[in-house]
Amino acid sequence: MSNDGPQPLPPSGPLRARILRAGTATATGWAAAAAALGAGELVAVFTGPDTAPVIAVGSAAIDLTPTPLKEYAVRTFGTDDKPVLLGGIYLTMTLLAALAGILAARRPLLGAGVYAAFGLLGTWAALSRPSAAAADAAPALAAGLTGTATLLLLARMLRAATTTAARTASPGSPQTGRPEAEAQAAEPAGATRRAVLAATGGAFAFGALAGVGGRVLSDRRYDISAARDAVRIPPAARPLPPLPATLHPDISGLSPFTTPNADFYRVDTALTLPRIDPRRWALRIRGMVDHPLLITFDDLLREPLEELDHTLSCVSNEVGGPYVGTTRWLGASLPALLRRAGVRPGADQLVGRSQDGMTIGTPLESVLDGRRALLAVAMNGQALPVAHGFPCRSVIPGFYGYTSATKWLVDLDVTTFAAHDPYWVQRGWDRTGTVRTASRIEVPAPFARVPAGDITVAGTAWATHRGIAAVEVRYDGGPWQEALLAADAGPDLWRQWTHTWAGAAPGTHRIEVRATDTTGAVQTETRTTPYPAGATGWHSTVVTVT
Repeated sequence: MSNDGPQPLPPSGPLRARILRAGTATATGWAAAAAALGAGELVAVFTGPDTAPVIAVGSAAIDLTPTPLKEYAVRTFGTDDKPVLLGGIYLTMTLLAALAGILAARRPLLGAGVYAAFGLLGTWAALSRPSAAAADAAPALAAGLTGTATLLLLARMLRAATTTAARTASPGSPQTGRPEAEAQAAEPAGATRRAVLAATGGAFAFGALAGVGGRVLSDRRYDISAARDAVRIPPAARPLPPLPATLHPDISGLSPFTTPNADFYRVDTALTLPRIDPRRWALRIRGMVDHPLLITFDDLLREPLEELDHTLSCVSNEVGGPYVGTTRWLGASLPALLRRAGVRPGADQLVGRSQDGMTIGTPLESVLDGRRALLAVAMNGQALPVAHGFPCRSVIPGFYGYTSATKWLVDLDVTTFAAHDPYWVQRGWDRTGTVRTASRIEVPAPFARVPAGDITVAGTAWATHRGIAAVEVRYDGGPWQEALLAADAGPDLWRQWTHTWAGAAPGTHRIEVRATDTTGAVQTETRTTPYPAGATGWHSTVVTVT
């Protein structure tokens, strides 16, 4: 049965022409953006991956983002926060490039101004980095100039094609009965349109080739995998004994006591990992010291190396969160090197500076109070992974990473709290960063369905540099019951625990946990967010007993 109803009419000639012109203009904007990004990536081969325009803008955006928004990103996206940020930058660029193309079709200079602004923004972002040099602005400038020139060229060609098409379509000369003349008149317009499409495609191709080629060349030029593989880490002067098996209850689903390097959490602000050749690396110890030191990597390896079993946690960790791990670090004694430098009276803060300009401050008295603080060069028997600070990072027990763990360390400044606010303190975080007592339930998993009867509940607790004295659990708000603690390996390490939930009845149940540190302080029930001094509160989970 046929449908005799009204059918939608195709766009009229003028409307169709406007739609095609807008689409072509949008494509020219995108092509100019591709060419700009490609040019920026090519120039970044010579100035470093972190100077590529998008990376520079993204790094500046991280620095300028309000702390609550940063915490939301970490809480919502976890370790995917950086890809989300970069995706947002590329999406914004795509929209602005489309706008620039449409503007340029009518007012070329106005459209080109979008790319000039992008170049200036990238230049500012590159030069705003703490360790920036003048040359770091070159990729953004190249991107801005390339994008501007490409868009002006494509806009000029598009305007010429539009003008030619309009003249061809004008009724100024007789056409009836002269199909040959009509075809000949249409040829210039078609040829001009084809030239615009070819030039647009060429700009896309250049952008793709330059972008991919620039990344490949940059990866090769700054690749340090061979240099890292060639590092031979000496053994500790006094190796620690292996950790006993009694530290880890044999329960499926419970975290391993020692966190594999590949699973160790990573939370930082670096959009590109600093790649430092250990043969060119050196550490300065300066500031309020009698004898400033300059230490090469070989010098560091010649120090008597020490081992440290340590649980490191991130201040951004929510209650029950995953940003905590335990590893065996190996490195030179930080207190010994500071004493060799001769700390002057009045100094109360040690500020570590990363290759990418990050600054992290630690109370100096805590570094020198007898705890084993290291300039670490290895974790779990291997040279530090690049993502975790190769070739050298600081490890100071008792503090969250933001006040103790400088990755890609190149500078130690002995100073005062009055003289310098490190990166995170400038953004409102607690100056000290002492680790709060924490505990979490790992078994059963959240919303698990478990059979009725006796159920094993297990998890992990930590109070770094104080140690865990007790862990208690309760069910559905009932009385607290003491859990069985695994063996204690020392105050700088977490403790794992188990508890048998006897005779669990069918239904939905809530399990809670709390820990007590060795000072007798019981973990508080009050829930607080990670900002500004670390999350507090009891971890809980809900399970269904069947």
